[in-house]
Amino acid sequence: MVGNGGVSVEIVELLSGLEDQGWQARSNCMGVDPDLFFPERGASTREAKEVCRGCVVREECLEYALDNGEKFGIWGGMSERERRRLRRVRALERRSQAG
Repeated sequence: MVGNGGVSVEIVELLSGLEDQGWQARSNCMGVDPDLFFPERGASTREAKEVCRGCVVREECLEYALDNGEKFGIWGGMSERERRRLRRVRALERRSQAG
């Protein structure tokens, strides 16, 4: 089915559906085994971070994890330890700007 200007109605509906699903629908990890992003303690996070590396919604994913206090897994290319460090840095920056 073709709409105005030759744009397929199905494509437009699909894209608007993805928009409704938010940033998650555009993530590189969509369809990847979630276990990759929640490795056992001491296991490598390299493969998960590689999936995140070129992701167009990496920042949104990271901010989601920070805003929601995600304690486990790789989010936005960062481990929980890395996110804790980032939260500390941001808190220090906010304090220095307020003072």
